[in-house]
Amino acid sequence: MRSFGLNSAGRAKARASAPSTVRQRAEETAARLPALLVAANRVAATVAQGVHGRRRVGQGETFWQFRQYQQGDPVSRIDWRQSAKHDNTYIRENEWAAAQSVWLWTDRSSSMVYRSSDDLPQKADRAALLNLALSSLLVRGGERIALLGSGIAPMTGKAVLERFAGVLTTPAVTDLSLPQPEPLPRYSRVVLISDFLSPPAEISKALKNLSGLGIRGHLLQIIDPAEETLPFSGRVRFEGLEGEGAALIGRVEAVRGEYVALMANHRQAVKDIARGLGWTWTTHSTDHPPPTALLTLYQLLSEPPGK
Repeated sequence: MRSFGLNSAGRAKARASAPSTVRQRAEETAARLPALLVAANRVAATVAQGVHGRRRVGQGETFWQFRQYQQGDPVSRIDWRQSAKHDNTYIRENEWAAAQSVWLWTDRSSSMVYRSSDDLPQKADRAALLNLALSSLLVRGGERIALLGSGIAPMTGKAVLERFAGVLTTPAVTDLSLPQPEPLPRYSRVVLISDFLSPPAEISKALKNLSGLGIRGHLLQIIDPAEETLPFSGRVRFEGLEGEGAALIGRVEAVRGEYVALMANHRQAVKDIARGLGWTWTTHSTDHPPPTALLTLYQLLSEPPGK
């Protein structure tokens, strides 16, 4: 199951974009990058007024790893002995620092480039906005954040938001609908934002590849309202956005009930997969305001382990 575009009554209703149009849209989005950051910070500020900072554990003394010094790191955390052995300057990290890292991933596949109405944002745009807004909230709390698959080490500070925005507004190198396996530090937190319309078996495999010792995950499903209710009528041509082909249905009304039930079953399957791993799941429709989804997600991140 994946998302769809459509042609209805001979009139073009497709909201998916051809590859060249996707590239053009990415360039246009990159040009709007400052506006995207402003919007994300505005959403984060709205939520921040009603929440407290995340619970933090003590500093601890268990060594975790060395990493290269990054701008903004306290000079007091430089390990001069380790740095003297190499050409770079290194920071000594204890286990508590790794425990605070939050890894985010946003689905940038073709199925996310969809909206059922010009009055609604594309799923990809809403996902990028919520990713950056959550990042803004976490940075305000002093958390270290990273993007899965980007190669960017966990960082903190306002500069990381610009780097995240730069990644999210450039064309994806691949059209992967799920995150790839990646080793993560113990006790990390993972946030995955997607429409999660891939087959449940594929979703289960992807999540198990990310789960590990003490790692807690949170799934945020981004859905267009039309994908939940199939509100169309008459003769409709549905086109797969990721090469699945097309299907022409003579009377959409005749299959609406079956479709809604199928979507409900799929959603429950994803919830069960998350629950089985000890992860949490929430959903957000693009016709709802972003702060609501952000508040729910932030509160889930704030809950202590085992709750």
